[in-house]
Amino acid sequence: MTDTGALAPEDKKIVTLARSARARNQVPEGAAVRDETGRTYVAGTVDLASLRLSALRTAVAMAVASGATSLEAAAVVTGADSVSDEDRAAVRDLGGPGTPVLLAGPDGEVRETVTAG
Repeated sequence: MTDTGALAPEDKKIVTLARSARARNQVPEGAAVRDETGRTYVAGTVDLASLRLSALRTAVAMAVASGATSLEAAAVVTGADSVSDEDRAAVRDLGGPGTPVLLAGPDGEVRETVTAG
């Protein structure tokens, strides 16, 4: 478990944004990413008949579509026990293997920080 109080303010912000997206949209996951300029992109799970994307992959796609060229960090709020390989790959594709991915529970408490690696 990671002490949320020990997180940098910018990391607390993306966890809060991800948690808000999950609650506001009543979806299984909320995610937020921060690009190389400090801009944030927030998304929830997309679950349509023709398109299914996790919240984290959606947030990465939003960053790319907005012109981001790299990521500083990512956060996902979910009931799952881990960040999927596919989600980590999306973060890695844009941010590189060392990009931190914060995994928080629905209560916003960060349970783990992994790299996109």
